[in-house]
Amino acid sequence: MARNNPLALGRDIAIDLGTANTLIYVRGQGIVLNEPSVVALDVSDGRPIAVGYEAKRMMGRTPSHIRAIRPLKDGVIADFEVCEKMLRYFIQKVHSSRWSKPRMVVCVPSGITGVETRAVQDAAEYAGARKPVHIIEEPIAAAIGADLAINEASGNMIVDIGGGTTEVAVISLGGIVTSQSLRIAGDELDEAIMAYLKREFSLAVGEQTAEDIKIQMGSAWPFAQEITSEIRGRDLISGLPRTITLTSGQVREAVAEPVAAIVDAVRTTLDKTPPELAADIMYKGVTITGGGSLLYGIDRRLAHETGMPINIANDPLFSVVIGSGRALENIEMLGGFQSQSDD
Repeated sequence: MARNNPLALGRDIAIDLGTANTLIYVRGQGIVLNEPSVVALDVSDGRPIAVGYEAKRMMGRTPSHIRAIRPLKDGVIADFEVCEKMLRYFIQKVHSSRWSKPRMVVCVPSGITGVETRAVQDAAEYAGARKPVHIIEEPIAAAIGADLAINEASGNMIVDIGGGTTEVAVISLGGIVTSQSLRIAGDELDEAIMAYLKREFSLAVGEQTAEDIKIQMGSAWPFAQEITSEIRGRDLISGLPRTITLTSGQVREAVAEPVAAIVDAVRTTLDKTPPELAADIMYKGVTITGGGSLLYGIDRRLAHETGMPINIANDPLFSVVIGSGRALENIEMLGGFQSQSDD
């Protein structure tokens, strides 16, 4: 991207290594990459054929010798080798020098174990990062990216609904006071839609179709005017292609369980919040971010269930990577935000 720019050599990088998408922020340039966390591999030798958008287009459409893999599941690395290949590809795409190793900040969910954190650090190091790889917890990064004043002695509540995890946290004085990391998020909504269509219509659809249904018709609160759409899939009884008519009300019923789990996580976290901080949150409101915050009516549903004002962040899809980038710009801040020591 900056192949002829000598200033780009050794530039620091912040990575939001998401289950659905990987975003990269380069110091001094901003967000330079936003691609799906998908790798298409040649089965015979494990060689990556495509990464990112190109690989995502292949999902569900590959011949037997090619496999499209998502190396992250529930916010953590499920396939270390493939994740490292994906990271290396993305880093080389934005970082032209093969000789200089950039300093790197990587986001991780707040509920991951030490072993899972170490796997993220190792993958980044193998992909070309300078040691140590700095780790920042997603709720902290999301709160910084959403412009919350997290260093003040005041309660801030962030709900980050991503692809693999939902992070709910109350932050004060630059640290997490109480939090919950729920491995239910956008992916589970897609799976719930696929399961519903199988159960109610005996219709099999792929992940991509389920995601499209979620984006176009998914909701956590009734629409003023309900939507209807024709959905194509494979009939499980005859094995032949079939088209059905689906309503947004049926999609809302399909995703009701995972949405209720996210709402419960927010209520549980509020229950554990000290009274002084709860009073601050009541005044400021709860900030929701991540791709899941774009689900129609999720703000109204949370407001109805919690009695709290709900604000959607300005750039919900980019809050985490923007927050990581701001921490990167002032890397000394990371001392206070590390989820685990780097030794």
